[in-house]
This record gives sequence, structure tokens and C-alpha cells, in this order.
Amino acid sequence: MTSMPVATAVRSVPFFDYAAIFSAAEEEFVRIFRDVGRRGAFIKQRDLAEFEAELARFLGARYVLGVGNATDGLEIALLAAGIGPGHEVIFCSHTMLATAAAIHFAGAIPIPVDCGPDHLIWPQAVEAAITSRTRAILPTQLNGRTCDMDALDAIAARHGLVIVEDAAQALGSRYKNRCAGTFGEASAISFYPAKVLGCLGDGGAVITDDAAIYERAAELCDFGKNREGRVVRWGFNSRLDNLQAAFLSMQLQRYEHVMARRRSIASMYQQMLGDVPEVILPPAPESGARRYDIYQNYEIEAEQRDQLKAYLADNGIGTLLQWGGEPVHSHHALGFSKELPYTEALFQRMLMLPMNMSIGDDDVEYVCDRIRCFYGRSQ
Repeated sequence: MTSMPVATAVRSVPFFDYAAIFSAAEEEFVRIFRDVGRRGAFIKQRDLAEFEAELARFLGARYVLGVGNATDGLEIALLAAGIGPGHEVIFCSHTMLATAAAIHFAGAIPIPVDCGPDHLIWPQAVEAAITSRTRAILPTQLNGRTCDMDALDAIAARHGLVIVEDAAQALGSRYKNRCAGTFGEASAISFYPAKVLGCLGDGGAVITDDAAIYERAAELCDFGKNREGRVVRWGFNSRLDNLQAAFLSMQLQRYEHVMARRRSIASMYQQMLGDVPEVILPPAPESGARRYDIYQNYEIEAEQRDQLKAYLADNGIGTLLQWGGEPVHSHHALGFSKELPYTEALFQRMLMLPMNMSIGDDDVEYVCDRIRCFYGRSQ
């Protein structure tokens, strides 16, 4: 690294602007709020049913079930798929703690494994972690990119395992033209406000093509009640609010544009940072025919990561260390003791750059200029 001149005109590029979600479509949000409010349609009304059907069509899935959040969704999906006490579930440690928590609260044992160079679960590590107690693989479709599902499907088939996907960050991401969330027996996605499709609060969904899993999940999310309203099992109170469903339905109509814009931002990062050797970028949008990435996050690897993060902050640029910079297996208070060398090394280098609908091309150019400046590679 050479000398680092500070930009003559510092501008503000926040990592994420929550207020911009509302202001970008304020009139529509207010119209929907009035419509739902005046109908008194707050819980399990037609807006939710319509959104579930619209999302199922978008995904090419048979069933979508709106739930309170993606963490609940994962637990419900695991239980509905028959995962429970004594079962080991393999997951990637580069994920939100919620992934492991869902496994734990389903009664199963979370088994963390390393990620690979694309930051997603490493199939070879999955195979090596399988024991006689392994019942499921829970891949996280991370940062808007889908895992190598051919490899994971082959492993699951060889060992008789269930796949439940954590697709919280990957709505619309595709692998071989098939959407994330539609590969396993079931999956969960998130509508947290910072997601590519986000509501104005918490929300999530369970996706499945299996009628029996759908019926069990529907019972589990509503106090264990079946279609006739009779309690048939212990259940939860985890339902997607009707108002949030209406907000999401409105935004789903423009989702193709949103995904395309994020891919455009990723292309700009690639074009302007691709020749900086101190930085490893995620795969470019057109880097492979098998995948369509939606860039929920733009997670780079960087030399002198901490110094770069501080330098960017001094220049008004918000960045983030995903999961607070701690992989799941590092939480020893939860009983984890495994060492995962690749993941641990990655967490010393990774950094997320601004990637959202509120930044313009000039913001992306400014971020890239400051990164180039930090490494002494100004154009």
C-alpha cells in the first residue's frame, strides 16, 4: 500500500438506507396501508393468500407459506421434513447464527463445515462430515448466489439425506435456471427489510413441492391447527402479517428490475476493481452460464481489510462485516469446538461493500475510486 490521499470531496454512501425503502414507494405503501386498514384485514386474509400464490409462480414452486420470519421458517421446514432429536444436520459456518439456531430448536445437532472459494458451503467438506447420525444438509444460498446443487444433491442421494435450504438471501437466484429454494424437500426465505425483496418489518416464507410437508408446515405455523381448525400437534405462532404480504406483493411486481439493477452494480464493481490484485471480487454476473446471481450482498476479500474499512469510513462509505465478523462455529458458548481453517482465514479478509437500490452509478464509482486510492492504484 502506498500513500493514501483523501478524496477532495467526501460524499456519503451508506451501506444501507432503510428510510429509502419507504420513500422510494411512499404513495403506494400509504395506499396499501389505508386499503388493508379500512378492511380490517390484518391476519390471514386474501392479501397473504394472493402473495403466496404470486411468489409460488415466480419461484416455480408448488407451495409457499408465509411465516413470521425466516428463522421460524427454517425451524418449521426442518420439523415438517422430519428432522428432530438425535439427527445431525450439516451446515456452512459462513451463515447467520439463525441457521444453526433453527437446527438446534428443531431438536437436531448443528454440524458446521467450511465454505469454499465462492463463500458457499463446500461439498467436499459436507461429504467428510457425514456420520451414521447425519440426516440432513442445510446449505445457505448466500449473498444472492445458489450453491453447487448438483454436488449436494448427489451427496444427499448417496447417503439418503434430506436437503433443507436456507434461501433467506437468495430469492430469484438461479442455478441451471432453477430458483434457489426449490431444490430441497423444503426451504425458507427472508423478507427482512434489507433483503432484495423486503417488507417493513419481519417476515419470511417456507417453500416446498411436497404436499405432506406443506400441510405439516401450515399446522406448525398456526398453533398446530389443521384445515378444520382442530389442534393436531404442538405448533408455533408464526404467520406473515397480511399488511406485510400486501407490501411484498406490490414490490414483487418490479422484482425483475430490482435484480437487474443489482447485477448492473455488480458489473460496475467488476469493471472498476477487477484489476486490483489486493481485492478478490465475487463472481461477475456473466461469469458462468449455470448461475444467475442477484447480489443480496457484495462481499469481497481484501488485503489489510481492517485498514481499508476504516479508510472507507473516513471517506463517508459504509461497509459491513457479515455476521459481525464471526462465523457460527466461533461461538464456543453454544458448544462449538470445531476448527475450520478456510472459513477462519476468510473472516479476516471479507468485507461487504454498498449494494442496494438507493445508490447510483456515481456512488459506485466513488467507492471504487476510494478503494483504488487506498491500494495506490488510482486511475
